[in-house]
Amino acid sequence: MHPNRIIMTAFFLQPIAFGSWLPQIPGVQERLSLGPAELAVALLGLPTGILLMLPFAGQLVGRIGSRNTLIFGFPVFLALVPLPVAAPDIVSLFLLLALLGIGLSTIELGLNVEADVIEKRGTVSIMNRCHGFWSLGIMTGSLVGAGFLALHTSPFIAIGLLSLVLMPVSVIVSRALPVHAAPVAETQPRSSWRLPSPGILGISLFVFGITMTEGAVADWSAVYLKDVFQTTGMATGMGYVVFAMMVSVGRFVGDAAKERFGAVLLARLCLIFALVGMLLVVTAPVPALVYLGLASVGLGVSVGFPLAVTASADLGDRPAAENVAILSFIALLGFLIGPPMIGFVAEVLGLRSGLATLLPPLVLSILLAGLLGRRKLA
Repeated sequence: MHPNRIIMTAFFLQPIAFGSWLPQIPGVQERLSLGPAELAVALLGLPTGILLMLPFAGQLVGRIGSRNTLIFGFPVFLALVPLPVAAPDIVSLFLLLALLGIGLSTIELGLNVEADVIEKRGTVSIMNRCHGFWSLGIMTGSLVGAGFLALHTSPFIAIGLLSLVLMPVSVIVSRALPVHAAPVAETQPRSSWRLPSPGILGISLFVFGITMTEGAVADWSAVYLKDVFQTTGMATGMGYVVFAMMVSVGRFVGDAAKERFGAVLLARLCLIFALVGMLLVVTAPVPALVYLGLASVGLGVSVGFPLAVTASADLGDRPAAENVAILSFIALLGFLIGPPMIGFVAEVLGLRSGLATLLPPLVLSILLAGLLGRRKLA
């Protein structure tokens, strides 16, 4: 199989089990009797794990290689995914999410560095499609998770079985990736977390509001539909499914759209869709309009991160993989910081106001989109 198809398959497999956890969040909140602020504190476990791993993950990937990171990282990550749904209290939930964050940060970095290496050695752009397959994977996982809810399946057993099925498949796919020659190791991050350059910092701020929105929709869309509109069963999890489906659509057409409109105009047009969609979500009187708004948000944020990966790799101020590593970590922090922020605001002002806090970061991303065109993109 061609390396492009193998890495796309790895991107698809990685978020499936994690996606099946997302519709379970309202059930965990209810079982542990957590208010919005308490749930927000528990969700801080994920970014805490990211921060703990931050000084080491780039060096680890640089030392053992992105391929080996995936081979060994997939089983560890998948073993950690089912644990949060079984947490007996808020402290355990925080700690288990922190462990999951450590595994998630490492494997996400391995995927992005490996995709960058394969893209640089090939003749076609694959980054948008790789992330398109990631979106398909998390959509598949969230749809499976919503199905578990409809069938009243024990979340721990369901997610555990799903992880067990994915483990051997993910290892086989990772081992099928090409073994890179020694020169590729030189493109890996040597010191990924030295002070970011102004160029990569600006691009990272552009993508921060985008991934913050993605993380917020992942963690709060089901809670929002359940608490504000009293949806039940599969309808509660379908909001994220619709969102992820439109993210996939946007990413699969993203490479062609970039050729036609350019990275800057494409990013701004899409982010306007995201801004309008989020406004619709926070003002919607009925669930149908929430689904419509989430679809618009999904399309709007779809291409932001892949475009930022390409722009950061093209900066030329340091090895491409090092810039991609910095961007990936900052983007992932945005993905994980957004949900707790919303929870704290929701505790005082309600979930509608909590989700409305995403509007200023989206406006900032629109303003910073011009950074994508400062250099000629590959």
